Amino acid sequence: NSKMSGVEAAFLKFAVYGDTAASGSNMTGKNFSKMCKECGVMDGKAVTSTDVDIVFNKVKTKGARTITFAEFQQAMKELCGKRFKGKSPEEALQAVYGLIEGKEPGHVGATKATKVGGVDRLTDTSKYTGTHKERFDESGKGKGLAGREDLKDNSGYVGAYKGAGTYD
Repeated sequence: NSKMSGVEAAFLKFAVYGDTAASGSNMTGKNFSKMCKECGVMDGKAVTSTDVDIVFNKVKTKGARTITFAEFQQAMKELCGKRFKGKSPEEALQAVYGLIEGKEPGHVGATKATKVGGVDRLTDTSKYTGTHKERFDESGKGKGLAGREDLKDNSGYVGAYKGAGTYD
């Protein structure tokens, strides 16, 4: 069933969203409500965030903090009747799956770097001096750990000596 695989793919994407350790087979309540919100299952009128939370807690295994795809399908059966009143349960369920199918978690409000007032002067690495200068390469990209650690130099020369290798 192609509709199911589309819904399952969406379930998987939302299940792992924001959690690098997630396997994708279980979904947390936070991601479940995110999915309902972004796919339009939760419309704020017929279905509110409270409804979504109640249904989530109803379908999940007692003591568990996540739901499986089967439990997710159960939750959708619960919610679709509220969301699409006046449709038969089967039609309503298909309509809800239609909303979800092929959706991915959006990065709404993903933080953008600001360049206000003094911030761009503070973050302009070309103006850095001393030890701070060592932490960035020419392009201004941070060197990470290599820029912060004193790497051992066993060449026998004093650090910062410019004439290294010229003495015979």
